[in-house]
Amino acid sequence: MVAKPLGFYQRLQQLPLPAQQAFMAALCERLLPNYALYQQTTGLGDEHTLRTVLSLVWERLSVSNASIDFARQAEKLAECEPPENDESFGARRALDAVVSVSALLDTLLGESPEAVLDVSRTSRAGVRAFIELTEGEEDAQALALIIRDHPLMADENDFQDAVLDAVSEPINKASLKEIRQLGRNNGISNLGLTLDEGEE
Repeated sequence: MVAKPLGFYQRLQQLPLPAQQAFMAALCERLLPNYALYQQTTGLGDEHTLRTVLSLVWERLSVSNASIDFARQAEKLAECEPPENDESFGARRALDAVVSVSALLDTLLGESPEAVLDVSRTSRAGVRAFIELTEGEEDAQALALIIRDHPLMADENDFQDAVLDAVSEPINKASLKEIRQLGRNNGISNLGLTLDEGEE
């Protein structure tokens, strides 16, 4: 019998932890512009801290004995969350970024076997929510088809596949740099949004 090829989530779960962490970090990079836009439009949030925490994760991935207090970083990260009473679409996508970086930190602080799946699903769910918001389709079946065939969803799926392929190769400092570059996606988020000022 020919073994069935593994599905996306099975492949993710079978990766060694450092590869899972690199996968999550790349997806977090691509969520950051959504947070930056939220901060830019509302004046709320702390993108600098969020970026710094994520940079420290990349540092730990490339220098495994780097001495970083990730429990302290997790505390700083909690302060980056949008206000609880902000139910806006922008706040929810900003929260996606914080929650995803937080899930990544959990894996550095101890056991968190579901984290990699959570980050992958959070990113996809944000795209789905954005399509629902912009398409204004009431019929659930019609909407499901729109989401399935939407260019943003295709882009999201292709992006996650590309990152998974990249982290499935042996990971070293050079490949980590490339994976981070892939995640930054030229400053364009999973929703196809970007900051006007051409952030680095």
